[in-house]
Amino acid sequence: MSLKKYSEEEKLYTEVVIAGFGGQGVIFSGKLLAYAGLKEGREVVYYPSYGAEMRGGAANCTVIVSDSMIPSPIISHPQSGILMSYPALKRFLPRIRERGYVVVNTSLTGEDIKREGIEVIKVPANSIAQNLGNSRAANMVALGVWACISRVVSLESLILSLKEVLSPDKFSLLELNENCLRQGWEFASQSN
Repeated sequence: MSLKKYSEEEKLYTEVVIAGFGGQGVIFSGKLLAYAGLKEGREVVYYPSYGAEMRGGAANCTVIVSDSMIPSPIISHPQSGILMSYPALKRFLPRIRERGYVVVNTSLTGEDIKREGIEVIKVPANSIAQNLGNSRAANMVALGVWACISRVVSLESLILSLKEVLSPDKFSLLELNENCLRQGWEFASQSN
């Protein structure tokens, strides 16, 4: 896997779709990424979408992080993705732009993923999160992997943004979420 690092001279403009089913923290992941981008002084668009049934139904969001004004929040063919479930994989993998990349949660999609022209980063996010204490934090593992690969935001900005995005009644989950972000980042670093 090739890590994309932005130089000081290079302008940043990154699009990501994060998709899965309700209850996987897909919307939370996008919001956390958006907050981390804002914390780093970037322009950000965060666009959530979910079905009326919430838990168990389809959920996705798109996030754009840029150094300059973002002309439109609509993304038909994002350059990257975080796909947390098999239905999300089937729906969004074909939409990823040529020469893009996607982080796929193989705990729920399986390993047999085929798509020419993009880089597929396979991570058993649920298994990693379960080993750290709770498989429901798989979204943080996958976001950590994506953040390490893209280098759009720092791990520190993601961790610092947790308190701003988590509701106070969920502060007991801060350590778990931080550990899962760190483990995802480390997974991507070791895979390179």
